[in-house]
Amino acid sequence: MISENNYTRLCGVMAGSPVYSHSSRGQDFFCFPLQVQRLSGNTDTVNVVLRREQLAALEVTEAEKLCVTGELRTFNNRRGEGAKLIITVFARDLCFSGEEDSNLVRLTGTLCKEPNLRTTPMGRDICDLMVAVNRRYGRSDYLPCICWGVRAREASLWPVGTVVRLEGRIQSRNYIKVTEEGPVEKTAFEVSVTEIEGQLPGED
Repeated sequence: MISENNYTRLCGVMAGSPVYSHSSRGQDFFCFPLQVQRLSGNTDTVNVVLRREQLAALEVTEAEKLCVTGELRTFNNRRGEGAKLIITVFARDLCFSGEEDSNLVRLTGTLCKEPNLRTTPMGRDICDLMVAVNRRYGRSDYLPCICWGVRAREASLWPVGTVVRLEGRIQSRNYIKVTEEGPVEKTAFEVSVTEIEGQLPGED
């Protein structure tokens, strides 16, 4: 069953073969990239994690059009390579589809860091939020989110502990990190928010 506070549905093209990811509680998990096209024509590449039996039942191949329904998951990469915060979509259901590309995320969680309001070089307000979303067994996923304009200015005033409900999409963003070995291209993932509301601590 998909968690009501963490819902993701993606339709896109499989952009690579599934590879072994990890084992947990006696199950093997695999991961593959899914490319989802935006209305602008740009694409987001999101890593999807699925169980071995899901992979065997689906018999997916590269360039297949898939719809994936599941949850956003995060874990900290402690190996020192790549991004520190890894974000994936944990697949609950997968199916072949002829639908147009789509990218929907709905989250309910708690603001766990002070919001960071800033202005882009083009003069647009943007606010960075870190939202903790609970899952079973007492664990939480920590999801970076961004909102724009009026929503950004409003969210920047919320204190830590605010309950946040939002809708948006998961996006990938390439950036250059300067290291001792020279510039390295990396990919960051975040939820780009289209609708958001906050319930301040202590409010009913």
